[in-house]
Amino acid sequence: MNDTPPDDRRDERPSWQRAHEQAAPMMAGRAGPLTDIRVIDLTQALAGPYATMILSDLGADVIKVEPPKGDGTRVIGPYTEADEEHHYGGYYASINRNKRSIILDLKNAADKAILARLVDTADVLVENYRAGIMDGLGLSYESLRARNPRLVYAAVRGFGDPRSGETPYTYWPAYDVVAQSMSGLISYTGTKDGQRVSAGPSVGDLYPATMMVIGVLAALHHVKVSGKGQFVDVAMIDALMALCESATWRYSYNGEVQPPRGTEHPSLCPFELYAANDGLVAIAAPGEGHWAELCRIIGREDMIDDERFRSSRRRVENREVVREAITAWTGVRTKEEVVDALAGRVPTGPVNDARDLFDSQHVRDRQMLVAVEHAGSDRLVLTPNTPIRFTETQGGVYRRAPKLGEHGEAILAELEEIERRRAE
Repeated sequence: MNDTPPDDRRDERPSWQRAHEQAAPMMAGRAGPLTDIRVIDLTQALAGPYATMILSDLGADVIKVEPPKGDGTRVIGPYTEADEEHHYGGYYASINRNKRSIILDLKNAADKAILARLVDTADVLVENYRAGIMDGLGLSYESLRARNPRLVYAAVRGFGDPRSGETPYTYWPAYDVVAQSMSGLISYTGTKDGQRVSAGPSVGDLYPATMMVIGVLAALHHVKVSGKGQFVDVAMIDALMALCESATWRYSYNGEVQPPRGTEHPSLCPFELYAANDGLVAIAAPGEGHWAELCRIIGREDMIDDERFRSSRRRVENREVVREAITAWTGVRTKEEVVDALAGRVPTGPVNDARDLFDSQHVRDRQMLVAVEHAGSDRLVLTPNTPIRFTETQGGVYRRAPKLGEHGEAILAELEEIERRRAE
Protein backbone atom coordinates (compact mmCIF):
# COMPACT_ATOMS: atom_id res chain seq x y z
CA MET A 1 0.00 0.00 0.00
CA ASN A 2 1.28 3.45 -0.94
CA ASP A 3 0.39 5.87 1.87
CA THR A 4 2.30 8.84 0.44
CA PRO A 5 0.05 11.92 0.57
CA PRO A 6 -1.30 13.00 -2.85
CA ASP A 7 0.62 16.28 -2.76
CA ASP A 8 3.91 14.48 -2.19
CA ARG A 9 3.20 12.02 -5.00
CA ARG A 10 2.51 14.91 -7.35
CA ASP A 11 5.84 16.50 -6.41
CA GLU A 12 7.65 13.36 -7.53
CA ARG A 13 6.85 14.14 -11.15
CA PRO A 14 9.69 15.70 -13.14
CA SER A 15 9.61 19.49 -13.16
CA TRP A 16 8.73 19.70 -16.86
CA GLN A 17 5.44 17.95 -16.09
CA ARG A 18 4.47 19.90 -12.97
CA ALA A 19 6.06 23.35 -13.29
CA HIS A 20 2.94 24.79 -14.96
CA GLU A 21 1.18 24.52 -11.59
CA GLN A 22 3.41 27.28 -10.17
CA ALA A 23 4.01 29.23 -13.38
CA ALA A 24 2.33 32.51 -14.20
CA PRO A 25 -1.02 32.16 -15.97
CA MET A 26 -1.69 33.76 -19.32
CA MET A 27 -3.10 37.27 -19.22
CA ALA A 28 -6.82 37.67 -19.77
CA GLY A 29 -6.38 39.64 -23.00
CA ARG A 30 -4.15 41.82 -25.14
CA ALA A 31 -2.42 44.53 -23.10
CA GLY A 32 0.68 46.68 -23.13
CA PRO A 33 1.94 50.03 -24.44
CA LEU A 34 1.39 49.07 -28.12
CA THR A 35 -2.30 48.13 -28.07
CA ASP A 36 -2.99 50.82 -30.69
CA ILE A 37 -0.49 49.29 -33.14
CA ARG A 38 -1.33 46.78 -35.87
CA VAL A 39 1.45 44.66 -37.38
CA ILE A 40 1.30 42.63 -40.57
CA ASP A 41 3.69 39.75 -40.06
CA LEU A 42 5.07 38.14 -43.22
CA THR A 43 7.91 36.38 -41.44
CA GLN A 44 8.91 32.75 -41.09
CA ALA A 45 11.62 30.72 -39.31
CA LEU A 46 13.11 32.51 -36.27
CA ALA A 47 14.44 36.07 -36.65
CA GLY A 48 11.28 37.66 -38.06
CA PRO A 49 8.77 35.77 -35.88
CA TYR A 50 10.81 36.56 -32.77
CA ALA A 51 10.71 40.27 -33.59
CA THR A 52 6.93 40.26 -34.11
CA MET A 53 6.52 38.14 -30.97
CA ILE A 54 8.20 40.89 -28.95
CA LEU A 55 5.85 43.45 -30.51
CA SER A 56 2.87 41.23 -29.69
CA ASP A 57 4.05 40.83 -26.08
CA LEU A 58 4.06 44.63 -25.90
CA GLY A 59 0.40 44.67 -26.93
CA ALA A 60 0.49 45.04 -30.72
CA ASP A 61 -2.17 43.25 -32.76
CA VAL A 62 0.00 40.96 -34.90
CA ILE A 63 -1.62 39.35 -37.93
CA LYS A 64 0.56 36.48 -39.13
CA VAL A 65 0.16 36.00 -42.88
CA GLU A 66 1.06 32.42 -43.76
CA PRO A 67 1.32 30.62 -47.10
CA PRO A 68 -1.12 27.75 -47.74
CA LYS A 69 1.30 25.22 -46.22
CA GLY A 70 2.05 27.49 -43.28
CA ASP A 71 5.27 28.68 -41.71
CA GLY A 72 7.80 25.90 -42.26
CA THR A 73 8.59 25.74 -38.55
CA ARG A 74 5.12 24.35 -37.82
CA VAL A 75 6.39 20.82 -38.53
CA ILE A 76 9.35 21.04 -36.15
CA GLY A 77 8.83 19.25 -32.82
CA PRO A 78 8.86 18.42 -30.05
CA TYR A 79 5.18 17.74 -29.41
CA THR A 80 3.57 17.05 -26.06
CA GLU A 81 2.67 13.44 -25.31
CA ALA A 82 -1.03 14.42 -25.40
CA ASP A 83 -0.88 16.21 -28.76
CA GLU A 84 -2.29 14.04 -31.53
CA GLU A 85 -3.21 16.86 -33.94
CA HIS A 86 0.27 18.35 -34.47
CA HIS A 87 -0.82 21.82 -35.60
CA TYR A 88 2.67 22.89 -34.56
CA GLY A 89 5.48 21.89 -32.22
CA GLY A 90 7.42 23.68 -29.54
CA TYR A 91 9.49 25.77 -31.98
CA TYR A 92 6.49 27.45 -33.60
CA ALA A 93 4.57 27.71 -30.33
CA SER A 94 7.36 29.57 -28.59
CA ILE A 95 7.72 32.48 -31.02
CA ASN A 96 4.22 32.83 -32.44
CA ARG A 97 2.19 33.28 -29.27
CA ASN A 98 -0.29 36.16 -29.15
CA LYS A 99 -0.59 36.24 -32.96
CA ARG A 100 -3.55 35.65 -35.26
CA SER A 101 -3.13 33.61 -38.43
CA ILE A 102 -4.57 34.12 -41.89
CA ILE A 103 -3.67 32.16 -45.02
CA LEU A 104 -2.76 34.22 -48.09
CA ASP A 105 -1.03 32.94 -51.20
CA LEU A 106 0.96 35.96 -52.35
CA LYS A 107 1.32 34.44 -55.82
CA ASN A 108 -2.46 34.69 -56.16
CA ALA A 109 -3.79 38.08 -57.32
CA ALA A 110 -6.88 38.01 -55.08
CA ASP A 111 -4.88 37.15 -51.97
CA LYS A 112 -2.28 39.75 -52.85
CA ALA A 113 -5.08 42.32 -53.01
CA ILE A 114 -6.22 41.28 -49.54
CA LEU A 115 -2.71 41.81 -48.21
CA ALA A 116 -2.64 45.29 -49.73
CA ARG A 117 -5.93 46.08 -48.03
CA LEU A 118 -4.56 44.83 -44.71
CA VAL A 119 -1.54 47.08 -45.17
CA ASP A 120 -3.92 50.02 -45.53
CA THR A 121 -5.05 49.37 -41.94
CA ALA A 122 -1.60 48.65 -40.50
CA ASP A 123 1.10 50.61 -38.74
CA VAL A 124 3.92 48.13 -39.36
CA LEU A 125 4.80 45.40 -41.85
CA VAL A 126 7.63 43.00 -41.04
CA GLU A 127 9.15 40.53 -43.50
CA ASN A 128 12.30 38.43 -43.69
CA TYR A 129 12.33 37.22 -47.27
CA ARG A 130 15.51 37.42 -49.26
CA ALA A 131 16.09 40.83 -50.83
CA GLY A 132 13.96 41.37 -53.93
CA ILE A 133 11.27 38.76 -53.21
CA MET A 134 8.59 41.25 -52.15
CA ASP A 135 9.54 43.57 -54.99
CA GLY A 136 9.08 40.71 -57.45
CA LEU A 137 5.61 40.05 -56.04
CA GLY A 138 4.61 43.64 -56.69
CA LEU A 139 4.59 44.34 -52.94
CA SER A 140 7.66 46.53 -52.64
CA TYR A 141 8.08 49.07 -49.89
CA GLU A 142 7.56 51.86 -52.42
CA SER A 143 4.26 50.46 -53.70
CA LEU A 144 2.90 49.81 -50.21
CA ARG A 145 4.04 53.19 -48.95
CA ALA A 146 2.12 54.80 -51.82
CA ARG A 147 -1.02 53.23 -50.35
CA ASN A 148 -0.12 53.96 -46.72
CA PRO A 149 2.41 56.79 -46.25
CA ARG A 150 2.54 56.17 -42.49
CA LEU A 151 3.65 52.55 -42.92
CA VAL A 152 6.78 51.36 -41.13
CA TYR A 153 8.16 48.62 -43.38
CA ALA A 154 10.74 46.47 -41.55
CA ALA A 155 12.99 43.83 -43.08
CA VAL A 156 15.45 41.57 -41.28
CA ARG A 157 17.67 39.64 -43.69
CA GLY A 158 21.03 37.93 -43.64
CA PHE A 159 22.95 40.68 -45.42
CA GLY A 160 20.56 43.61 -45.46
CA ASP A 161 18.52 45.36 -48.11
CA PRO A 162 20.00 47.13 -51.17
CA ARG A 163 18.06 50.26 -50.24
CA SER A 164 20.56 50.89 -47.43
CA GLY A 165 23.67 49.37 -48.98
CA GLU A 166 24.08 46.60 -51.54
CA THR A 167 27.01 44.20 -51.05
CA PRO A 168 28.30 41.09 -52.84
CA TYR A 169 26.23 39.04 -50.36
CA THR A 170 22.94 40.95 -50.51
CA TYR A 171 20.99 38.22 -52.29
CA TRP A 172 22.50 35.27 -50.45
CA PRO A 173 20.32 33.24 -48.07
CA ALA A 174 21.51 33.09 -44.48
CA TYR A 175 20.84 31.29 -41.25
CA ASP A 176 21.93 31.76 -37.65
CA VAL A 177 25.20 29.85 -37.94
CA VAL A 178 26.17 31.81 -41.05
CA ALA A 179 25.54 35.10 -39.25
CA GLN A 180 27.52 33.94 -36.22
CA SER A 181 30.39 32.91 -38.48
CA MET A 182 30.62 35.91 -40.79
CA SER A 183 30.10 38.51 -38.06
CA GLY A 184 33.17 37.39 -36.14
CA LEU A 185 31.26 35.95 -33.18
CA ILE A 186 32.44 32.36 -33.59
CA SER A 187 36.04 33.45 -34.12
CA TYR A 188 36.44 34.16 -30.39
CA THR A 189 33.80 31.87 -28.91
CA GLY A 190 35.17 28.52 -27.84
CA THR A 191 37.73 26.74 -25.70
CA LYS A 192 41.12 28.07 -24.72
CA ASP A 193 42.82 25.42 -26.86
CA GLY A 194 41.33 27.08 -29.93
CA GLN A 195 38.21 25.04 -30.70
CA ARG A 196 35.55 27.38 -32.07
CA VAL A 197 31.87 26.83 -31.26
CA SER A 198 28.66 28.63 -32.05
CA ALA A 199 26.62 30.16 -29.23
CA GLY A 200 24.01 27.96 -27.55
CA PRO A 201 20.98 30.17 -28.26
CA SER A 202 20.46 31.23 -31.88
CA VAL A 203 21.80 34.72 -31.32
CA GLY A 204 22.31 35.12 -35.08
CA ASP A 205 18.53 35.35 -35.29
CA LEU A 206 17.48 36.58 -31.87
CA TYR A 207 19.76 39.60 -31.54
CA PRO A 208 18.97 41.01 -35.03
CA ALA A 209 15.28 40.49 -34.21
CA THR A 210 15.64 42.48 -31.01
CA MET A 211 17.49 45.25 -32.85
CA MET A 212 14.68 45.25 -35.40
CA VAL A 213 12.14 45.88 -32.65
CA ILE A 214 14.18 48.88 -31.49
CA GLY A 215 14.22 50.18 -35.06
CA VAL A 216 10.46 49.70 -35.46
CA LEU A 217 9.71 51.53 -32.22
CA ALA A 218 11.98 54.42 -33.25
CA ALA A 219 10.29 54.58 -36.65
CA LEU A 220 6.84 54.61 -35.02
CA HIS A 221 7.96 57.57 -32.94
CA HIS A 222 9.02 59.31 -36.14
CA VAL A 223 5.57 58.65 -37.61
CA LYS A 224 4.01 60.26 -34.55
CA VAL A 225 6.20 63.34 -34.98
CA SER A 226 6.18 63.67 -38.78
CA GLY A 227 3.35 61.54 -40.12
CA LYS A 228 5.85 59.74 -42.37
CA GLY A 229 6.67 56.05 -42.37
CA GLN A 230 9.97 54.62 -43.53
CA PHE A 231 11.94 51.48 -44.37
CA VAL A 232 13.76 49.84 -41.45
CA ASP A 233 16.58 47.49 -42.43
CA VAL A 234 18.54 45.17 -40.11
CA ALA A 235 21.09 42.73 -41.48
CA MET A 236 21.82 39.71 -39.30
CA ILE A 237 25.54 40.05 -40.01
CA ASP A 238 25.53 43.76 -39.09
CA ALA A 239 23.66 43.21 -35.83
CA LEU A 240 26.04 40.50 -34.67
CA MET A 241 29.06 42.55 -35.66
CA ALA A 242 27.70 45.29 -33.38
CA LEU A 243 27.26 42.67 -30.67
CA CYS A 244 30.93 41.72 -31.05
CA GLU A 245 32.07 45.25 -30.25
CA SER A 246 35.03 44.16 -28.12
CA ALA A 247 36.64 42.31 -31.01
CA THR A 248 36.49 45.50 -33.07
CA TRP A 249 38.05 47.87 -30.58
CA ARG A 250 40.74 45.40 -29.54
CA TYR A 251 41.92 45.06 -33.13
CA SER A 252 41.62 48.80 -33.73
CA TYR A 253 43.62 49.75 -30.63
CA ASN A 254 46.53 47.35 -30.86
CA GLY A 255 46.01 44.90 -33.72
CA GLU A 256 44.94 42.07 -31.40
CA VAL A 257 42.75 39.41 -33.02
CA GLN A 258 40.89 38.11 -30.00
CA PRO A 259 41.13 34.29 -29.70
CA PRO A 260 38.64 31.98 -28.00
CA ARG A 261 38.98 32.37 -24.25
CA GLY A 262 36.79 29.68 -22.75
CA THR A 263 35.01 31.22 -19.78
CA GLU A 264 37.76 33.71 -18.95
CA HIS A 265 37.51 37.47 -19.38
CA PRO A 266 40.53 38.95 -21.16
CA SER A 267 40.69 42.02 -18.92
CA LEU A 268 39.11 41.02 -15.61
CA CYS A 269 39.98 38.48 -12.92
CA PRO A 270 38.42 36.66 -11.20
CA PHE A 271 35.61 36.66 -13.72
CA GLU A 272 34.80 33.16 -14.97
CA LEU A 273 33.40 29.73 -14.12
CA TYR A 274 34.87 27.65 -11.32
CA ALA A 275 34.31 23.96 -10.59
CA ALA A 276 32.31 22.91 -7.55
CA ASN A 277 32.04 19.21 -6.74
CA ASP A 278 28.67 18.95 -8.50
CA GLY A 279 28.92 21.48 -11.33
CA LEU A 280 30.07 24.98 -12.19
CA VAL A 281 29.63 28.35 -10.49
CA ALA A 282 30.21 31.83 -11.86
CA ILE A 283 32.26 34.13 -9.65
CA ALA A 284 33.00 37.72 -10.65
CA ALA A 285 35.14 39.80 -8.30
CA PRO A 286 37.22 42.14 -10.47
CA GLY A 287 36.85 45.15 -8.14
CA GLU A 288 39.11 45.53 -5.15
CA GLY A 289 36.31 45.42 -2.59
CA HIS A 290 34.81 42.21 -3.95
CA TRP A 291 38.26 40.68 -4.37
CA ALA A 292 39.16 41.32 -0.74
CA GLU A 293 35.81 39.93 0.42
CA LEU A 294 36.28 36.80 -1.70
CA CYS A 295 39.75 36.26 -0.26
CA ARG A 296 38.38 36.49 3.28
CA ILE A 297 35.55 34.04 2.55
CA ILE A 298 37.81 31.41 1.02
CA GLY A 299 40.41 31.80 3.77
CA ARG A 300 43.09 33.42 1.62
CA GLU A 301 43.49 36.81 3.29
CA ASP A 302 47.17 36.57 2.41
CA MET A 303 46.30 37.29 -1.23
CA ILE A 304 44.66 40.67 -0.50
CA ASP A 305 47.90 42.63 -0.09
CA ASP A 306 50.07 40.40 -2.27
CA GLU A 307 51.56 42.55 -5.04
CA ARG A 308 50.75 39.85 -7.60
CA PHE A 309 47.03 40.39 -6.99
CA ARG A 310 46.77 44.09 -6.09
CA SER A 311 44.75 45.00 -9.23
CA SER A 312 42.57 43.24 -11.78
CA ARG A 313 45.36 43.70 -14.34
CA ARG A 314 47.86 41.99 -12.05
CA ARG A 315 45.38 39.21 -11.31
CA VAL A 316 44.91 38.65 -15.05
CA GLU A 317 48.69 38.27 -15.32
CA ASN A 318 48.58 35.69 -12.53
CA ARG A 319 45.25 34.14 -13.45
CA GLU A 320 46.38 30.54 -12.94
CA VAL A 321 47.35 31.18 -9.33
CA VAL A 322 44.03 32.94 -8.68
CA ARG A 323 42.11 30.08 -10.26
CA GLU A 324 44.01 27.50 -8.23
CA ALA A 325 43.19 29.31 -4.98
CA ILE A 326 39.52 29.67 -5.78
CA THR A 327 38.99 26.13 -7.07
CA ALA A 328 40.76 24.70 -4.04
CA TRP A 329 37.85 26.18 -2.07
CA THR A 330 34.97 25.63 -4.53
CA GLY A 331 36.04 22.12 -5.50
CA VAL A 332 35.24 20.63 -2.10
CA ARG A 333 31.82 22.28 -1.92
CA THR A 334 28.54 21.93 -3.79
CA LYS A 335 27.26 24.69 -6.04
CA GLU A 336 24.66 25.52 -3.40
CA GLU A 337 27.27 25.76 -0.66
CA VAL A 338 29.48 28.03 -2.77
CA VAL A 339 26.61 30.34 -3.67
CA ASP A 340 25.30 30.43 -0.09
CA ALA A 341 28.73 31.48 1.17
CA LEU A 342 29.18 34.23 -1.41
CA ALA A 343 25.60 35.41 -1.92
CA GLY A 344 25.07 39.10 -1.36
CA ARG A 345 28.78 39.65 -0.73
CA VAL A 346 30.50 38.62 -3.97
CA PRO A 347 28.75 38.43 -7.38
CA THR A 348 28.04 34.75 -7.95
CA GLY A 349 25.56 32.30 -9.41
CA PRO A 350 25.33 28.64 -10.37
CA VAL A 351 25.40 27.44 -13.96
CA ASN A 352 21.73 26.53 -14.42
CA ASP A 353 20.15 24.33 -17.04
CA ALA A 354 16.46 24.27 -18.01
CA ARG A 355 15.62 21.87 -15.17
CA ASP A 356 17.16 24.28 -12.67
CA LEU A 357 15.21 27.20 -14.09
CA PHE A 358 11.94 25.31 -13.85
CA ASP A 359 12.65 24.79 -10.14
CA SER A 360 14.00 28.31 -9.50
CA GLN A 361 12.32 30.47 -6.88
CA HIS A 362 13.65 33.57 -8.67
CA VAL A 363 11.97 32.47 -11.90
CA ARG A 364 8.69 31.88 -10.05
CA ASP A 365 8.83 35.18 -8.17
CA ARG A 366 9.60 37.11 -11.38
CA GLN A 367 6.89 35.15 -13.26
CA MET A 368 9.36 34.40 -16.04
CA LEU A 369 7.61 31.20 -17.05
CA VAL A 370 4.05 31.32 -18.36
CA ALA A 371 1.72 28.33 -18.60
CA VAL A 372 0.26 28.41 -22.11
CA GLU A 373 -2.37 26.32 -23.85
CA HIS A 374 -1.26 24.21 -26.82
CA ALA A 375 -3.57 23.54 -29.76
CA GLY A 376 -4.47 19.87 -29.89
CA SER A 377 -3.33 19.12 -26.34
CA ASP A 378 -4.94 19.43 -22.94
CA ARG A 379 -1.59 19.92 -21.21
CA LEU A 380 -0.26 23.37 -20.48
CA VAL A 381 3.27 24.05 -21.70
CA LEU A 382 5.71 26.69 -20.50
CA THR A 383 7.27 29.56 -22.40
CA PRO A 384 9.50 32.41 -21.21
CA ASN A 385 7.51 35.49 -20.32
CA THR A 386 8.41 38.93 -21.60
CA PRO A 387 11.34 40.30 -19.58
CA ILE A 388 10.15 43.88 -20.21
CA ARG A 389 8.19 45.15 -17.22
CA PHE A 390 6.05 48.27 -16.91
CA THR A 391 4.27 49.83 -13.96
CA GLU A 392 1.33 51.14 -16.02
CA THR A 393 1.06 49.21 -19.30
CA GLN A 394 2.24 45.65 -18.66
CA GLY A 395 2.03 43.29 -21.59
CA GLY A 396 2.74 39.59 -21.83
CA VAL A 397 1.39 36.29 -23.06
CA TYR A 398 -2.38 36.12 -23.48
CA ARG A 399 -2.96 33.75 -26.41
CA ARG A 400 -1.44 30.48 -27.59
CA ALA A 401 0.12 30.25 -31.04
CA PRO A 402 -2.54 29.99 -33.76
CA LYS A 403 -3.60 27.06 -35.87
CA LEU A 404 -2.92 27.65 -39.54
CA GLY A 405 -5.47 30.17 -40.81
CA GLU A 406 -7.38 30.02 -37.52
CA HIS A 407 -8.37 33.70 -37.53
CA GLY A 408 -8.81 34.26 -41.26
CA GLU A 409 -12.55 34.80 -41.23
CA ALA A 410 -12.42 37.14 -38.24
CA ILE A 411 -9.58 39.18 -39.75
CA LEU A 412 -11.43 39.59 -43.06
CA ALA A 413 -14.61 40.60 -41.23
CA GLU A 414 -12.66 43.22 -39.27
CA LEU A 415 -11.10 44.47 -42.49
CA GLU A 416 -14.47 44.94 -44.12
CA GLU A 417 -15.76 46.78 -41.06
CA ILE A 418 -12.76 49.12 -41.02
CA GLU A 419 -13.19 49.83 -44.73
CA ARG A 420 -16.92 50.47 -44.25
CA ARG A 421 -16.24 52.98 -41.48
CA ARG A 422 -13.64 54.78 -43.53
CA ALA A 423 -16.02 55.03 -46.46
CA GLU A 424 -18.74 56.70 -44.38
